[in-house]
Order: sequence, then structure tokens, then C-alpha cells
Amino acid sequence: MPKYMVYCVIISCLGSFSNDWVIGSANVPGETIIFNNIGWIIGALLIDVSVNPAMFIIGRIFCGLSCGLGSLSTPTYVGEVSTIKARGTMGTCNQFAIVIGILLASVIGLPLANVPLWRINYVIVAIPAIAQSFLMAGCVESPRYLVSINRIEEAKENLQRLRPNSNIDKEFFGMVERQLGAAAAQVIVSDAVSIDDNKSDAKSFNNQLEDGVVTQDEGACSSINMIQIFTDPLIRRIAFTVIALHITQQLIGMNAVMYYSTTIFNMAFDAEMSKYMAIVTTVVNFASTILSLILIDHMGRRPLLMIAEVGACIFSVLLIIGYVYNIGALLIVSVFGYVISFAIGVGPIPWMMTSELTPVYASSAVGAIATAVSWAMNFLIGQCFPLIFEGIKGYSFAIFAGIAAVAFVFTYLKVHETKGRSLEDIVKGFERS
Repeated sequence: MPKYMVYCVIISCLGSFSNDWVIGSANVPGETIIFNNIGWIIGALLIDVSVNPAMFIIGRIFCGLSCGLGSLSTPTYVGEVSTIKARGTMGTCNQFAIVIGILLASVIGLPLANVPLWRINYVIVAIPAIAQSFLMAGCVESPRYLVSINRIEEAKENLQRLRPNSNIDKEFFGMVERQLGAAAAQVIVSDAVSIDDNKSDAKSFNNQLEDGVVTQDEGACSSINMIQIFTDPLIRRIAFTVIALHITQQLIGMNAVMYYSTTIFNMAFDAEMSKYMAIVTTVVNFASTILSLILIDHMGRRPLLMIAEVGACIFSVLLIIGYVYNIGALLIVSVFGYVISFAIGVGPIPWMMTSELTPVYASSAVGAIATAVSWAMNFLIGQCFPLIFEGIKGYSFAIFAGIAAVAFVFTYLKVHETKGRSLEDIVKGFERS
């Protein structure tokens, strides 16, 4: 991995650790996303106008920190505001946007990879950040987050805005019951014939909570930090599952294939054609992510993830055969098949399940650790794979095949299906296990 990419990954890893502090201390998760865009804008401008290495490095630090923070804050917000039925598709849209970004970067970057046009590459980074800042200003705050800080009236109003012309009674009750306890949830609906009167119910609860008439029972939970994760048996089990998913996502080898796809294609094509084949690989990644959008809510997370892991294992073995026996066509098919396997499951599902499996009060802490681990594993692969590849050549992919096989077993034994279940019900599943 080139040195500048090493530094990028390290900075992104540090940025992911800041998730716990930034998301936990910001007013709402949505504001974290807006705040995060500041780093992208400042970083892009600094790099674009840099006249010395120091300016370039500082700009890259800003972009790296925003990359790490955005890796968690965006899928967390999407998971919290999505409906049960659409949560899988919406969660995959996050990965879809990432893939579009990679594709555009490849297409735009190729003709601009020279002096002085390279600066255009970096100033473009600020455009989506500016657009997102304005668009997020019109988005509602996460109802689940608002419930967790006792802003009940606003939470219900926002949930209704997210579900126009829909009955939100059951969803809102479950949201409150899980975060504040059964007693609090009962108080909110106890004084009305129906729960349609948002404001009176919410104010009734808030006033009684402030006056001490009702207290949050043992079902209520306050936010926890990264250290407390390991002292809470429930959150520890959830964190273990989430972190394991992120570890396998990276160690399964997709980034190694993408980083060194040009080298692999050099065995079948000349150097110039290999560059374009690397772009074709990103197109395949893009198309496969669209397929994931279609399948995720039909098949479910767990089956799709296991299929993807089996595919990654098989195509890793085929990569070994293609490399050892110098079969160009098999190498191409194997790379594309591997990318498809990753894109339909191993790529989007860990990020989606991070927000699905984790309760709101632990989301920033668990997410921060999982995201940091993900970037750390990315760094590990980038540093170790070239050395391994230099030593054992094509047999390097046997490691990824083995990891994919282990990941399949782990998914089969430990990963819960989340399709069609509320976030609160998913957490209850861990309590029973």
C-alpha cells in the first residue's frame, strides 16, 4: 500500500474513535452528519490550494477524520429513521452511495491524474459535503435519539413526519418502552382514548417525569461509553457480534483485491488495459450493489451474508488456480465474482447491522469501536498483503478463502436475522440468547 494511503487509513481509524465523543455529545445524530461535512470542506480546500506538503497533510487529516466519523454517523442515522420494511434497502443505499463515489473517483481521476489538473480532483470533494449540509438541515432529528433524552413530544412529531398518513402507535410505544421502560410507555398512552393526541400525551409524561410522579423503571437505559460496553453482558454480546462482522468484512480481502486489481489484471492484459479493467471492476461493484438493494429485504440479511461468504471463499480458491496456472480468463472471472460476492452482502450488511443490532444508548460507543476496528483491519490488510503476496504469490488468496469459511460458520451460529423486526425487538433477541 502506498505511504499516503497508509496515512489516510490511520487518520480514518482515529476519526472513527471520535464517533463516541462526537455523536454522544452532539444534540442529535443528524447534527453530527452536518458537523462532519466541515472536515471534508476544509480538507478539500486545503489540499486544493496547498503550496507545500504541510498544507496537503493537514488537509488530508481533516478529510480522514471526516471519513472515519462519517463511516458510522450516516448508517446510524439511516437505520434509526427507516421503517422496518425499508430498513434493509435504505441501509444498503449507504453502501451504494460509497460505491458510486468510488466509481466516480475512478472515472474522474483517470484523466485528471496529472499536473496541474490533480487539484480539481480534491476540490470536487467539497461539493457533496456542501450539498449534504444543506439537505440535512431539512431532515428531522432521529425519534429514537429524542426519546432517549426524554424529548417525547418532539420524538413523536418527528416520527409522524417520517411516516405521513400512517399509524405510528405501535412503533412509537415500542420505541419508548425499550428506551425508557414499560412504566413510561404506559404513562404516555394512559390518559387518552387513542394515542393520536401527540402533544398532550408527551407533555403529560414529561411533566410527570420532572415532578417525580413517575420514574423510569429498570427497562430504561442511559448512554454508555466504550469502557462500559465490556461491563454490560447484553451490550458485550452485541458488540462482539458487530465487531466480528467488521473484522471479517476487511479480512475477507476485498480491499486487497481492489488495491492490487491492476497487478492481477497485468497477468491477462498489458499495463494500459489493466488500468481500464480496474475501472470495469468498480462498475461491477456498482451493479452488484444495485442487486443487493433488491435482495436485502427479500432474502434477509443472514442468508444473503452467508451466500456472499460462500461466494468469496469459492472465488478466492479460483483466484489461486488462475494465478498459479496463469489462466487469464479465470483470473478475470474470479475477480469479478469475488467483487459481486462482496458487494451483495459482506460489504453493506455489517454497516447496516451495526445500527440494527445496537440499542440507541450504546450505538455511539459500539459503533465507534466497530468502525475503528474496521479501519484498523483495512490498514492491516494494506500493510501485510504485499509482503505475503511477495512471499507466496497467488497462494495468498488461500488466507482469504479460509477467513471467508470461518465467517460463514460464525454467521450461521451467531448472527441473528433482523429482517422485518423492530430495532427494539432485535435487542430483545439478544437478551433471550
